[in-house]
Amino acid sequence: MTNGTDSFFSLGRWPSAGSFGLNTDILATNPINLSVVIGVLIFFGKGVLSDLLDNRKQRILNTIQNSEDLRGAAVNQLEQARARLRKVEIEADQYRVNEYSAIKREKLELINSIYTTLEQEENKNNETLRVEQERAINQVQQWVLQQALQGALGTLNGCLNTELHLRTIRVNIGLLGAMKEITD
Repeated sequence: MTNGTDSFFSLGRWPSAGSFGLNTDILATNPINLSVVIGVLIFFGKGVLSDLLDNRKQRILNTIQNSEDLRGAAVNQLEQARARLRKVEIEADQYRVNEYSAIKREKLELINSIYTTLEQEENKNNETLRVEQERAINQVQQWVLQQALQGALGTLNGCLNTELHLRTIRVNIGLLGAMKEITD
C-alpha cells in the first residue's frame, strides 16, 4: 500500500514526459478519494447547506408569523362577531319586551273597547226596553180606559134619559173647556 500511496502523493516522481497516471488500486485510493470528496463537499456544500437551512428557517418563521397574524385577525373577527351577537340579542330582547307590552296594551284597549261597546249596547237595550214597556203600559191603559169608557157609556146609556144625558155632556164640555184654559 505504500507503493500506491507514494505514487499518488508524490507528484515529483512522475515521468517527465508529462503523462498523468492514475492509480487503479481501489483499496489504496478509495479512502483517499472519499476523504477528498467529503472534504470538497463540506468546504463547498457548507455554504449551500447553510443557505438552504437559513431559507427553510426563514420560510418557517414567516409561516408562523403569518399564522399568528391570521389567528389574531380571526380572534378580532370572533370578538366583533360576539359583540354583534350580544347587541342583536339585546335588541331582540328589547323588541320582544316592547312587542309583548304592545300586545298587552292592545289587548287591554280591545277589552276596554268591548266593555264600552257592551255598556252602550246594554244602555240602548235598556232604553229600548223602557220605551217598549212604556208603550205597552200606555196601550194597556188605553185599552183599559176604552173598555171602562165603553162600559160606563153602556151603563150610562142604560140609566140616563135624554135630558140627563144632555146635562152630563154639557158638564163634561165645561170641564174640558176649563182644563184647556188651565193648560194654555
